[in-house]
Amino acid sequence: MLTEIHNECEVNMKSSIDHMLRDFKTLRTGKVTTSVLDNVKIDYYGTMTALDQVGSIIATDATTIVINPWEKNLLSVIDSAILKANIGANPNNDGNQIKLFFPAMTVEQRQESAKQMRGMGEFAKVSVRNDRKNANDKIKKLEKDKIITTDESKSAQENIQKTTDKYIAQIDTILKTKEAEILKV
Repeated sequence: MLTEIHNECEVNMKSSIDHMLRDFKTLRTGKVTTSVLDNVKIDYYGTMTALDQVGSIIATDATTIVINPWEKNLLSVIDSAILKANIGANPNNDGNQIKLFFPAMTVEQRQESAKQMRGMGEFAKVSVRNDRKNANDKIKKLEKDKIITTDESKSAQENIQKTTDKYIAQIDTILKTKEAEILKV
């Protein structure tokens, strides 16, 4: 029973890190990637739809993204969604496709991206700590219901804390590496 609680807690902590890494992909670093458009959604016949589901998105070089919608009538909708998302580039609509030209990042933009990244990292740490709290609450309930002894409870909580420390350290390492990558000119 304690092993199940520990394993569940560890799975949740891993998913917190995975979520943080997915969020990092939406940040802009030196080279532009199509993932900066992951959070841009358009109204596609009454349903909010991701851009990659209504057309092809290609990063043609380090500063340019080309969006080819499958239906040309979506060009203006995509155009306005990108403008509203404020991703750092103005869309250029030529009637067939939309091109996004991203200027080279300034030092201030890099620092802002690093700041956003640290916020995402802090959110992941809070999530890991919440997973620890949930696991410890379950352990304390088992102890209160006399299913496990006080010593077993204390030992299980120490194991949960060790796991928490491991994942917090992993987040810190990822943050340090990613920050160096973002701030590198």
